[in-house]
Order: sequence, then structure tokens, then C-alpha cells
Amino acid sequence: MPKITYIEHGGKEHVIDVPVGLTVMEGARDNNVPGIEADCGGACACSTCHVYVDPTWVEKLPAKDAMEEDMLDFAYEPDAERSRLTCQLKVTDALDGLRVQMPEKQI
Repeated sequence: MPKITYIEHGGKEHVIDVPVGLTVMEGARDNNVPGIEADCGGACACSTCHVYVDPTWVEKLPAKDAMEEDMLDFAYEPDAERSRLTCQLKVTDALDGLRVQMPEKQI
């Protein structure tokens, strides 16, 4: 099972085994990781699961689609390179070791 590290804005880390097939957002939600609200439940209809992907992972992830790009416009302090919506990141074995950091707040 891939291990994903969720880093709270203050620096506290949560290393979670997330089953293949779930999303990175579902892994956080199911394990009560603070900082990912997931208000829309994963429908890519809000930006409350916004994270900053560790720079070493940016190129390893699938490209953002147009809907994710649009929703990131509503995120708190989005970063053009590192910002992703965790509801759009499907967990595969290739994501083992992924590190994501939550922003100061979700809006």
C-alpha cells in the first residue's frame, strides 16, 4: 500500500498507508488528517482539498486537467507549479512516498 505523507501548515507530518484506487483526498479524509476539508466530497467542485506537492513530485504526477486548473483559481495562495487538488490525484503504487503540504487555510 502506498505511503503518503501529509504535512500540516505548521509542519506536523502524517504518514498514511492509502489503498490503491482511492484519491489522495480520501486518504486524508478517512484518516482525519487536519487541513483537507473536502467540502464537495471529491467532485472537483471546490478547492478545499488544495495542497502543495513536494517539488520532487511535481513532474511525476499526471497533468492537471482544465477543471482542476479552474478550481485552483479559487484556492488559497495557489502556486502555479506545486498546487494540486487532492481529489484529482488517484492513488497508485507509483505514488508511494508522495509528500503534500497543506496551505495555511482552505477557502
